[in-house]
Amino acid sequence: MENMSILIFFLSFVLVSLASQKIGDLFSHFRLPKISGYLFTGVLAGPFVLGLMSKEAVANLTFIDDISLAFIAFAAGSELYLPELRGRFRSIGLVTGGLVVTTLALGVIAVFFMADFIPFMREMSPTSRLAIALLAAAIMVARSPSVAIAIINELRAKGPFTQIALGVTMVSDVVVIILFSISSSIAAALLSNLGIDVGLLALVFGEITLSFGMGYLLGKILEIILSAQAAQGNVKIALIIGSGFRVFVLSDMLASYSHSNLFVEMHLEPLLICMVGGFYLNNFTNYRLEFVQILHQVGPIIYIIFFTLVGVGLKLDILALVWPIALALFVVRAISIFIGSFGGGVLAGETMEQNRIRWMVFITQAGVALGLAAQVSDAFPTWGDDFATTMIAMVVINEMLGPILFKWAINRSGEAHTRAAFEADRARDALIFGLEGQALALARQLQAHGWRIKLVSMTADHDMEAEEKSDFDIYPIAAINLKSMHYLEADHTDAIIAMLSDEQNYRICELAYEHFGTESLIVQLTDRTQAARFHELGALAVDPATAIVNLFDHLVRSPSAASLFMGTADNQDIVDIEVRDPSLNGVAIRNLRLPLDTMILSISRDGHTLISHGYTRLKLGDHMTVVGSPASLDRLRLRFEE
Repeated sequence: MENMSILIFFLSFVLVSLASQKIGDLFSHFRLPKISGYLFTGVLAGPFVLGLMSKEAVANLTFIDDISLAFIAFAAGSELYLPELRGRFRSIGLVTGGLVVTTLALGVIAVFFMADFIPFMREMSPTSRLAIALLAAAIMVARSPSVAIAIINELRAKGPFTQIALGVTMVSDVVVIILFSISSSIAAALLSNLGIDVGLLALVFGEITLSFGMGYLLGKILEIILSAQAAQGNVKIALIIGSGFRVFVLSDMLASYSHSNLFVEMHLEPLLICMVGGFYLNNFTNYRLEFVQILHQVGPIIYIIFFTLVGVGLKLDILALVWPIALALFVVRAISIFIGSFGGGVLAGETMEQNRIRWMVFITQAGVALGLAAQVSDAFPTWGDDFATTMIAMVVINEMLGPILFKWAINRSGEAHTRAAFEADRARDALIFGLEGQALALARQLQAHGWRIKLVSMTADHDMEAEEKSDFDIYPIAAINLKSMHYLEADHTDAIIAMLSDEQNYRICELAYEHFGTESLIVQLTDRTQAARFHELGALAVDPATAIVNLFDHLVRSPSAASLFMGTADNQDIVDIEVRDPSLNGVAIRNLRLPLDTMILSISRDGHTLISHGYTRLKLGDHMTVVGSPASLDRLRLRFEE
């Protein structure tokens, strides 16, 4: 019966997560972080608003938290790529040091002197107040790698500002785990009127050292999983996620066993273990690209699940009770972050413009801070619940405001690389970079289908004889940059085909993606391992050798279909047609009265492909894939693109 209840809770949560994805996309439309939409959806569905998810459901879905946190820790470790950070070690170290020192110092001072306004601290002695202030300040140091990675991935942010933000966030989470362990031991000694136990501190450092060792072993296990040639992609993904989840399970088992059978209770840090495992795999194995591709593939789903569940679990009743104290702690923490990040940036020689906005990327808090507050609640039952209530309320404020500030700062730094909005016109234009025989043949074929073609040469003094033979105007450019792309009128180009080197092709696609939102990006690869980079930009990467093999395969198994796609079928062609006529919005396909020799194969809408049928209703902006005779297709294009 219990398993059935968990299944029902899980299925309910899946439905909420599907809604969360849509609301996250809506938030993105208004230039807000998607994760803010996920949190908002979770709060709406939670027990304090609509009640779609009960407190019992949240308690039974903690395994989702463990799976998500393990994956996020893998992603955090993979972002620490030494070759890219090598030139930023000094800045990361100085900013981290500034944040830790100022947050810890101002946090201790603030909580100690606010004790008279905090109900459970009023009657405590100065020594006890100092102990609690030390614990609170340690939690205030915590950041949120999950939020940082989610927003950086959403914005495709890269550059020195982003590297420092992510590096400091990752390092801070390692530091806060160590710092909290030490603070907890000191607080326990102060509260029990005992001196600092050297043996206890040795145990803490032993646990941290063991966690690093376990992280190394986990990295080896991940390397074995990725090296398995027989395992398919989905199998590898399941094994990687399962390995991370197993770390959390083993950590709990060790704590329970040591509590019952040993003279000390041992605690491993599962987040630290998974982070070290991802770091090892990313920096010391040959599977970095495959690992990053898996993280990129699964990441969006994990972020939706994790932040929606966090939103469901937010205790709004707690926030209502202690919000004045929580707000005061939020302000103190924000001030300390500004001082620490600004001072660290100045010492590191970073630009003043970035130093002034750097504090915004360090406001976020999430799972780690909540977990540490829960540990205090368990360790000190007399006042721990009240302490956890206050700290969770502060985390809630940081969690709601932090992502918005983070996204604003990344955009202000100029390091966001999101897709621009594409401005379409009626004519169909294509840019082809390259002058080889394949490029010329493609240009002729597209021109025969009504496309306007521009051939682009990377040599300013290109061969004039080649231009005469090509029957096309050739546009010479000296470099691939935004100026040359504007010269080529790429902002109104429907398709860009890049047939140069992989690095030149990537630069072309990146500029088109970020500045023009070009809908069709096609790349001819020279190194098939580079395909993942182009897929992130929405580009179709074609490896000529693999394409030829696939073509022959289809010719053998389905010669008629292959002939259609090759354009060799008699009086048959396949084209994409965009629905631009407002009068067709909402019209069902069965009511279109299409020519008898045409058929709509599929519809591309909002990034999804729909298999069409008679009752499918069209929407403005739909891209229909249609097969039929050239004459009928031309008539349809005029009709739909009115």
